[in-house]
Amino acid sequence: MTIRTTKPLSGAAIKARLAALAGAVLLAVVAFAFARCSDVAQDLFHRLDGAHPLIALTMAPILFTLVVWATRRTAPLARGSGIPQVMAAAKHPQSAAATRALSLGTAAIKFVGTLGVLVAGGSAGREGPSVQISAAIMRAVHRRLGVAVTSGIVIAGGAAGIAAAFNTPVAGIAFAIEELAAAFEQRVAMTVMAAVMVAGLTSLGLGGDYVYFGAMTAQVNGPAVIVAGLIAGVGGGLLGGGFARLLIAFAWSQQRWFAMSRSRPLLFAALCGVVVAVTGYISGGLSWGTGYATTRMLLTGQPASLAFGPAKLIATIATALSGAPGGIFAPSLAVGAGLGQWLALLLSPVLAHVPPGAIVLVGIAGYFTGVTRAPLTAVIIVMEMTADRGMILPLMATAIVADAVSARVCRRKLYHTLSLQFL
Repeated sequence: MTIRTTKPLSGAAIKARLAALAGAVLLAVVAFAFARCSDVAQDLFHRLDGAHPLIALTMAPILFTLVVWATRRTAPLARGSGIPQVMAAAKHPQSAAATRALSLGTAAIKFVGTLGVLVAGGSAGREGPSVQISAAIMRAVHRRLGVAVTSGIVIAGGAAGIAAAFNTPVAGIAFAIEELAAAFEQRVAMTVMAAVMVAGLTSLGLGGDYVYFGAMTAQVNGPAVIVAGLIAGVGGGLLGGGFARLLIAFAWSQQRWFAMSRSRPLLFAALCGVVVAVTGYISGGLSWGTGYATTRMLLTGQPASLAFGPAKLIATIATALSGAPGGIFAPSLAVGAGLGQWLALLLSPVLAHVPPGAIVLVGIAGYFTGVTRAPLTAVIIVMEMTADRGMILPLMATAIVADAVSARVCRRKLYHTLSLQFL
C-alpha cells in the first residue's frame, strides 16, 4: 500500500492564490459600492422627476449624449454591457484589446458612465458593467503581484462580479460555465469557484444575508407546470430572441438605417435619450431605471400598470442601442416580469388557482433566457434571487422552451456575437 503525499505549494502558487483572494475581496467591495451608488443615482433622478418633471424629461437626451461622447473619447471599450468585452478578453488575455478593455481606466469610465445613465433615468443595469469592472480589478491585482493573467483569471473576475452584484454565488459559477468560458477546464473551474466564494462571502459581510427580490414561496404543480412553462417559454423566446436579434443587427448589419445610425453616434444617442424620456413620461415613470421596485411588486402579487412591460422593453431597447455604458440584466428581469404579468392576466381563466407571482417568475425566466440563451444561468439566478426552490421544475421547462424558440428567432447568441467587436 502506497501513501500519496501532497507536495508543498511553490512560491508562485502561493502568490497566485493570494492574488485571487485579494482580487475577489477587492472586487466585491467595489461591486457593493457600485450597487449603493446606483441606488443613489436612481433616487436622485426620481426626486428630480417628482419635483421638476419637465427638467427630468430633458436629462435623458442631454446626459446620454454627454456620456456617449465621453466614453468614445476616453474609453471606447467601456460602452455597452461589458460582458462581451470580458468574453473577448478571456479568449486573448494578453492582447492589446484585452489590456484596454480591462484597464482600470476603462473600468472607472464604466462605473461613472453607468451612473450617468441611471441619473438620466435610463433603463440600464449595473450587473453587466460589474462583470467588466470586476474582471479589470482581478487583472490589475494579478499584474500588481506579478502573477500571469490567464483566461481563467479573467473568467473568475467576471463570474465573481455577477455573484457580488446579485448576491448569487451559484449563478456566478453557472454564468462562467455557460457564457464566459468557451472551454471550461478543471483548473479554471477551481479558480472561478474560489473567486466566486470569496466575493460572495465579502458581499455577504458588507450587505448582509439578503435575497435580491426577497424570499418568495410559489409552487405550480400538475398541468399548470406545462401550461405556464410552455407559454412563458414561447413568449419569452420570441420577445427575448427579437431583442437579441435587434442588438446584433445594430452592431453588425450594413443596412442603410443601421449603418447611418452608427455613423452619427452622438446624434443617435440623443435620439435614444428622447425615446427614453418620452416613454418614461407617457408611462408615468414606469420605465425609468432598473425596474426593480415594480418587478418586486409583481412577484409578491401586488398590482401594477399593464404598461410596465411594454414601456420597459422600449426604454431598454433605446438605452442599449445608445452606446452608453450599462447592462441589460436587470432591465431584462423587469421586462420578463411585465411579460409574466400579461400572461397571468390572459391565463387567469385557466390558471385561476396559480398565484400571479408564480406566473411572473416563469415570465422572468422565459424572457431572460430568450435574451441570453443561457438557460442554466437563468434558472439558477431566478431561484437565488427569490430563494424559491419549489419552482425549479416550471422554471427549467420555461428556460428549455425559451432557449429553443429564441434560437429560431436569433441563431447567434447575443453576448458571443457582440464580443466579436472587441477581438
